[in-house]
Amino acid sequence: MAMDLTQGKPLVVMLRFVLPVIGGNLFQLFYTLADTVIVGQTIGEDALAAVGATTVFVYFILCFIQGLTNGFSIILARSVGARNEKASKGSIAASVLISIACTLIITIPACALLPWIIRFMDVPETIVPEASAYLIVMLAGTGATVLYNLISNILRAFGDSRMPLVFLVVSSLLNIVLDIIFIVPFGMGTGGAAAATVLSQLIAGILSIIFGIRKYSLLRLSAKDWRNGMQCIAENLRLGVLMGFQMSVMCIGQLVMQASVNSLGTAAIAGYTAATKTDQLSVLVNNAFITAIAAYVAQNFGAGNLERIRRGVWSSLLLIEVTDAVMIVLVLLAEPFIVPAFVSSPSPEVFSYTRTFFLLTLPFYPVLGLLCVYRTSVQSLGNAWAPFTACIVELVARCASSILLGRGFGYGGIVLSTPIAWLGAIAIVIPVYALMSRRMLHGHLEKDSSFAVSSQ
Repeated sequence: MAMDLTQGKPLVVMLRFVLPVIGGNLFQLFYTLADTVIVGQTIGEDALAAVGATTVFVYFILCFIQGLTNGFSIILARSVGARNEKASKGSIAASVLISIACTLIITIPACALLPWIIRFMDVPETIVPEASAYLIVMLAGTGATVLYNLISNILRAFGDSRMPLVFLVVSSLLNIVLDIIFIVPFGMGTGGAAAATVLSQLIAGILSIIFGIRKYSLLRLSAKDWRNGMQCIAENLRLGVLMGFQMSVMCIGQLVMQASVNSLGTAAIAGYTAATKTDQLSVLVNNAFITAIAAYVAQNFGAGNLERIRRGVWSSLLLIEVTDAVMIVLVLLAEPFIVPAFVSSPSPEVFSYTRTFFLLTLPFYPVLGLLCVYRTSVQSLGNAWAPFTACIVELVARCASSILLGRGFGYGGIVLSTPIAWLGAIAIVIPVYALMSRRMLHGHLEKDSSFAVSSQ
């Protein structure tokens, strides 16, 4: 059921909206976890390393797609909050057209450049065949990822965070079944794991479209709406591509980190993979708050409820920090069981690499929470350049720290580059939000063209 995010107590509204999104993101994590666990347990440590060595590039593509569709949803949510049906339908049409174009632009060059990507990632020669088989299927299935993320963010812009969860649960369970079938009896190896992921995500997207068209009249577009959509392309393209590029830039730093880890050998790759797959729990939960904050702030910005935005941001901050604290405890308790869950016969080195990652990363989860809340709030209020600047700072800090600290301190230095990058980014977005918050307090924000973006 869709929620009107412009009404009700901000803390209660945010909690009700974010819980299904968290559930959806956790089930989305099952896609990659199922691949990783089944590959590691049935094929072996080398296959796990092959998936881990290339997953970060797949995540790089996913980051762009998520940022792109999140940008579309912000514009759509403003129109929904303003009760502007024409602008809402035009925004939807524009987002569909841009998504189709971006899918082609991403998929064709990425598949063609696969050998270069493998070399850039410094994948060990012994696992290149498995890594290539996994990566080519994931890249060819980019359209399925675009489809699901686009329709999910459209529904969430309407205030509906439950139905995307329902469809994702179904497809996640299907993904696990297909993983086992493709890998064990069919013997498709890492390529089979990737095929199961793509097919399951495609089914989730199709089911979401069928539901959305039947449930929401805004999704029933006429020829006139598509013509209006052509007029809306510029604004959707500007914010969507900027946010997509911003998310991808953050992933470039992770690509540099993965390449640095790959140079340390198979044991380091396997330990780092097990740790980062678990760390995705925090990333996806925080991303759920990003989705919820974006929809909340954008709807209320469209409705002109500036003071309500300030109260919602504080409520989001409280919820995300409590959630991050809980995740720290859960990971610490689960740490002895994580590596055996991914590798059937792990070496002591793999355990050591995983443990080092957690010891150096977990204490900084609250910093990640701050970054997610304030960066998303600033973006949803129409300021895309401050978060982008923070993103560039984060990229430079991550890459420089990964290379320099990696040379001086080895694996531990590479891992520390992530918290250092987070600290650099919040040094930008928190002061900007503080300034925007003061403007909101006096009701001047929407009048300031340097901050606000028109809501069509």
